[in-house]
Amino acid sequence: MNVAIVKYNAGNVYSVVNAMRRLGVEPLLTDDAEILQKADRVLFPGQGEARGAMEYLHQHGLVDVIRNLRQPVLGICIGQQLLCRHSEEGDVDCIGVFDADVRRFQPQRHEDKVPAMGWNSIRVGMNCPLFKGVADDAYVYFVHSYYVPICNETAAEADYIVPYSAALSKGNFHACQFHPEKSGMVGEQILRNFLSEG
Repeated sequence: MNVAIVKYNAGNVYSVVNAMRRLGVEPLLTDDAEILQKADRVLFPGQGEARGAMEYLHQHGLVDVIRNLRQPVLGICIGQQLLCRHSEEGDVDCIGVFDADVRRFQPQRHEDKVPAMGWNSIRVGMNCPLFKGVADDAYVYFVHSYYVPICNETAAEADYIVPYSAALSKGNFHACQFHPEKSGMVGEQILRNFLSEG
């Protein structure tokens, strides 16, 4: 299977490369539009800052390319946020696949720490192929200061300060705020589901 990972100025990409290798797939890390368009699957992972990431994507002509991909696409962490309409991080317009705006967590109590880091349970909602065989209230690993509110495209929910979208799904586009590549057997099942979709 031909799996491409979108290359841009975001960290934590190699943990996703290694997760694919554990599943027997050798992914290609690339910012080449033609390679992304021809791939069987496209992963859009990363940790970083929204404005800088969007600047890179615009400079390399990748915004429309990503928006118009027809094969299964999986955004991870900031990848989920960049697939939304707008982000409060840097007050920047994003790719706009998902009709939602990204907001910063606002601590309500002394114990509310931002970024949110660690394991949290998710509640699986819509019938999304990513979560086949994944138990409701399964635990996955998060690291994030920004979140996507609950919306029509929410595929799984989590709670930290407020309820928010742990995952989104719309057509061939899926996205996780959490890191499946760092979420043990649950995350591995989600990545297997993504690779076997369709």
